[in-house]
Amino acid sequence: MVILTTTAPKTIQQQVLRIISKRKAIKAKRLRIGTDLSREFGFDTVDVVDIILELERNFHITIPDEVPLATVGDFVKYVVSHTPARQQAA
Repeated sequence: MVILTTTAPKTIQQQVLRIISKRKAIKAKRLRIGTDLSREFGFDTVDVVDIILELERNFHITIPDEVPLATVGDFVKYVVSHTPARQQAA
């Protein structure tokens, strides 16, 4: 069961979870908003960069290097707050 946040549009959160889970072939239902990707699933810097690149392509956003992204929630929160409203409604 994926725990959804009340602030994130479900479609964006589901897309972010799919992208993250695809990177290490982890079932999306194992990911939680508080999941620390490096500690709990062994994600390294290359994995995080690949996730960032995929998110940037999918959502047409730019994620600066200095943005701290450690948990699933960090990724979801950043994408939701930087995705244009018209994309969130789609």
